[in-house]
Amino acid sequence: MSLDNGRPGLDRRRRGPRRVGFIFGTRPEAIKLAPVIAACRELPELYPVVCVTAQHRELLDQVLGLFGIEPDEDLDLMQDGQSVAGFASRALEAVGAWLEGQRLDCVVVQGDTTSAFMGALAALYRRVPVGHVEAGLRTYRPYEPFPEEANRRLTDHIAQFHFAPTGLAAANLRTEGVSPSSIHVTGNTVVDAVLHVRDLVGRGGLVPPVPIAPDRAVVTATIHRRENFGAPLRRICGALGTLVERNKGVEVVIPVHPNPEVRPVIVQELGGCDRVRLIEPPNYLQFISLLMSSAVVLTDSGGVQEEAPVLGKPTLVLRRTTERPEGIQAGSARMVGDVAATILWEIERLLQDDRYYRGFAERRSPYGDGRAAERISGILRDAL
Repeated sequence: MSLDNGRPGLDRRRRGPRRVGFIFGTRPEAIKLAPVIAACRELPELYPVVCVTAQHRELLDQVLGLFGIEPDEDLDLMQDGQSVAGFASRALEAVGAWLEGQRLDCVVVQGDTTSAFMGALAALYRRVPVGHVEAGLRTYRPYEPFPEEANRRLTDHIAQFHFAPTGLAAANLRTEGVSPSSIHVTGNTVVDAVLHVRDLVGRGGLVPPVPIAPDRAVVTATIHRRENFGAPLRRICGALGTLVERNKGVEVVIPVHPNPEVRPVIVQELGGCDRVRLIEPPNYLQFISLLMSSAVVLTDSGGVQEEAPVLGKPTLVLRRTTERPEGIQAGSARMVGDVAATILWEIERLLQDDRYYRGFAERRSPYGDGRAAERISGILRDAL
């Protein structure tokens, strides 16, 4: 995958390559759009233009560097302690102002972030068609996750191109009255990204963010969802603390999210625990290396629910509902919520019961074959 920003001189008249704007602001969006940007750059009919909101500055920059993406416009909108409404209003105005001078033929957004929704809304206001990567995901619970469930539903009803990762996501869209002709089942672009980075790791060797002891089973946990703020997060931390107390051969690694509702709680609850490693969020190459080195993955992240099964890692979902039920249905993931006893039971059973473990690890990922970006770029080329 080449994401070199150097491009040959292009005729930008209306008869030339179609200008496709990519608007995003968080690390997960960058990971999932990087393969699409690369695929578009390989087609002479398309000219991708990248605008970032920097909704999550530090985490975004890690991915931009890894995939060699140099934004054409960096709005740098992140502020300390920003509210959802405050960021949304700044993003809508700033993205709209950027669009005024771009003469884009299409805008592409990804997923369920505030950057994605505001990017789509700004494009709508300027009558620019919108393509939505990862369209159709639903929990049908407006506050789980919040505000992501509302963001993705509203974005889908703005978009003209719906790139659904699975048949279930496409069915959700049809049920809501979205025109079937606008829906394209492509697979999830995160599979493209994971396979690309796995190949990089394979050529260069594992580079986990912390040394991995060969005689210990590593349990990696990522926790950041709003619905887990407060008491649920403390229960999850309590379960992990009990896990290492009862199992001397287990080590827990937690990349600690910078959110002020998350970091202080995790540090307070687990900062002094032996064999619990609290680390800064690693870059994506290191994170994939960490997943590859892990025995079990716990997460409330949507992206990690997709990434871990691609790597054959049993995944326990720290939520009460998920917009990615395909992993649960396929048997590569299981929902455990924030119930400490359930979390402990599932981790210990996976670590102690080889047959139960293989039942997860040997399942095929339901999220795609690694060619989603190729399909999306081809659809955009043919349509534009």
